[in-house]
Amino acid sequence: MILPAKDYQSLQTLRPAKLHQGFDRLANNLLGRSKRRDSLKQQWLELAKSIHQAAEKHQTLSDQQLQAALNQQRQLFRRRKQDDETLLPDALALLVEAADRTLGMRPFPVQVLGAIMIYHGYIAEMATGEGKSLTACLPAVLFAWSDRPCHIITTNDYLALRDAKQMSVFYRFCRLTTGCVGSDMTNAERQENYQKGVVYTTSKELLADFLRDRLQLGNCAQSDRRLLKKKLKSNKHSETEIVMRGINAVIVDEADSVLIDEAVTPLIISQTQQNKPLSEAITLASQFAQQLKNDLDYRVNKRHREVTLTESGEKTVAELTIDLPGLWQSDSRRNELIVTALTAKELYQKDQQYVIDDDKVVIVDEFTGRMMPQRTWRQGLHQSVEVQEGLELSDPSETQARLSFQRFFRLFHKLGGMSGTVQESAEELWHIYNLPILAVPTNRPCARKQLPNRYHWDKQSKWQTICAEVIACQQNGQPVLIGTRSIADSQLLAEMLREQGISLQLLNAINHHEETEIITSAGQLGKVTIATNMAGRGADIKLGKGVAKLGGLHVIVSERHESQRIDRQLIGRCARQGQPGSYRLYSSLEDDILQRFGNKPLLTILRNKLSANGVENQKMFEKALRLAQQSAEKQAFDQRAMVTKTDDWLTDALSFVRTETLPD
Repeated sequence: MILPAKDYQSLQTLRPAKLHQGFDRLANNLLGRSKRRDSLKQQWLELAKSIHQAAEKHQTLSDQQLQAALNQQRQLFRRRKQDDETLLPDALALLVEAADRTLGMRPFPVQVLGAIMIYHGYIAEMATGEGKSLTACLPAVLFAWSDRPCHIITTNDYLALRDAKQMSVFYRFCRLTTGCVGSDMTNAERQENYQKGVVYTTSKELLADFLRDRLQLGNCAQSDRRLLKKKLKSNKHSETEIVMRGINAVIVDEADSVLIDEAVTPLIISQTQQNKPLSEAITLASQFAQQLKNDLDYRVNKRHREVTLTESGEKTVAELTIDLPGLWQSDSRRNELIVTALTAKELYQKDQQYVIDDDKVVIVDEFTGRMMPQRTWRQGLHQSVEVQEGLELSDPSETQARLSFQRFFRLFHKLGGMSGTVQESAEELWHIYNLPILAVPTNRPCARKQLPNRYHWDKQSKWQTICAEVIACQQNGQPVLIGTRSIADSQLLAEMLREQGISLQLLNAINHHEETEIITSAGQLGKVTIATNMAGRGADIKLGKGVAKLGGLHVIVSERHESQRIDRQLIGRCARQGQPGSYRLYSSLEDDILQRFGNKPLLTILRNKLSANGVENQKMFEKALRLAQQSAEKQAFDQRAMVTKTDDWLTDALSFVRTETLPD
């Protein structure tokens, strides 16, 4: 029996191997370093330059002749009659010319270099503003010419839709269709878009649809089983029930955000279930939590975001609930309910971890600053926060499927990507995804200027100094972009500046509807923009008339983040494509990064000596910040490592299950 190719391809995935450990990992790290060698980058750069020169010869071709040449290359890639390395230069040279004619953007040699890296399964580190969206199109065409699925991952729905629309004319010229899958689409719309040659979407949408399709297929998730049941006419799963046509190649934009930051927790498909006894217990637990005293009945570990009951607390809880029935009579379950309520009380604050939108608790993404309306916290935490805000309790959810991003992206046959900030995560990306990193040179020299860092005792003095700097820039007409860590901080600073008569634009998860317009106009003369981490990532900030002479856009980082990469992402909003720009970093001893992860003895010394404000003290402050960020990054790494360990454990525990994708 011959297996139909379409059916086989729609269900075929790689089976991820176990991650290397011990000496095997050391040897694998050496292999990864060899793949990141400069000599290879130089070799590909020379190839990119020769491709760019060869593309100039195609300028004499008519559109019909160019399309005919592209179609010939398409047939070669589909049939694979020649080695890919032989096909690559001619194909990319034609695509450079096609991009110029259809989009009015001719890829620079460094963009061609980025495309070569992605095609070979690398992450290309490209500075902000160097044209990553166009770079991704080139290898996407090569992957899609194989007539197998090609997905391009962006960080949000807006960017996915924008790039799909903007680049569709280029893909159409190359005989390819373009699709886009967003969070608000129906199953029918998703299925229609997934049938396209190149599909833009987000990692959450792609993984969620993959899991939902697997749930629909049940034990028919293998091609041979599915075909056999079709022959026996016993397959109840019709083609219309699944929306995807499989996975094969994926290009990840902002790879650090998708593959590192978002990979701390797995994606879970759940279904709400009515549970009145649990809802009543959560409400009671929140009331009891208000009667407990910090340090006496419970302790809060801000660093690990954990709450633990003391012996005194456990005794008090037992006394408070002695007359309650049901689950309150179980020591472990009773304490779990109370700890969850205390966690909501102590560690989850409005306008930081969540916002209230339409009388509902909506989680705010810690790394992007965006709302996630379809996400909920598990194990009663979401309901505990709802009680805390006096809202109607939602029904708790029950897990149906679970898969980590680490495992999901290792199912693809071809994986590549790009980002402006990945060097810090080079070894982790190689260890988890087998993705080496190479830095792509900028097309023009970077003219970004760093102003001296500023350090303060407390947040209040820090905000006052920031306000003074913004006012000084306003007097000259230089535009300013201030990045804050939380919604609350963005609102506080906005209010302080407005009191000083400063007109500004505010961008956060509450005020996000005009995100692109706000960010793209941030470089205009005299503009003041305050933004949380979202900061319009992916949107191009163009300088207004005369702004370059004033020094370009000035970026203020009001507080260090838990990862140096996020600081660099914000800094990268200025001085794009060789334009002038400047930035300054602010810190205070009350900043969250130092409160949670700071070295206590070092902070004590700083508190005693900071008033002198000497050079040595500034160096000490910077060292404290660096150590705190390293500690935070290590904790996040440990969390991601735990996810991969769970992957391996489930693979071992469920090795008897005959399935292409073991559940997480």
